Amino acid sequence: MKTICDWNNCFEIGEYKAPIEKDNSKNFRLLCLKHVKEFNKNWNYFSGMSDREVIQFLKSDATWHKPTQGFSSSDNFFKVLWNNALNDGFDDLKFKNQFNAKGNLKFTNNDIKAFAVLGISVGLKWDKIQQKFKKLVKKFHPDINSGDKNYEEKLKVITLAYTQLKNTYRKNIDK
Repeated sequence: MKTICDWNNCFEIGEYKAPIEKDNSKNFRLLCLKHVKEFNKNWNYFSGMSDREVIQFLKSDATWHKPTQGFSSSDNFFKVLWNNALNDGFDDLKFKNQFNAKGNLKFTNNDIKAFAVLGISVGLKWDKIQQKFKKLVKKFHPDINSGDKNYEEKLKVITLAYTQLKNTYRKNIDK
């Protein structure tokens, strides 16, 4: 089905999309080639905006106009992850000597699932678990994957699995 150009008194075929509003909506009108060229020549997204509004828009555009948190904000998920999960207090010699061999710990079903989520063998040495976790954090971090929410969710699952194992290993060291 052919559409007539949406320009006053034009009866050419409208094949080219032109935005109706400045809000980046999906609303558009169809124009013929002559009128879309004229439209584009005169189009100024920032017309009617103050310099301050233009600067704010450009800054916001860097994050796809979505709210962001600074990495240093206290409730940033990834800062909490970095501070708590990676700084786990298991660097002492006592821990490494006590739990370097398989078979020293009893694992629950949740522990076994956590090993599977991390893609590692059940009962792996703690330093190997840490290495794998750090590798996965780098691989699935949303900032490395264009902010894709699927990667963020995957990273949350990985973090929960790591925390499960960390708690199991920590609980057993206190016995």
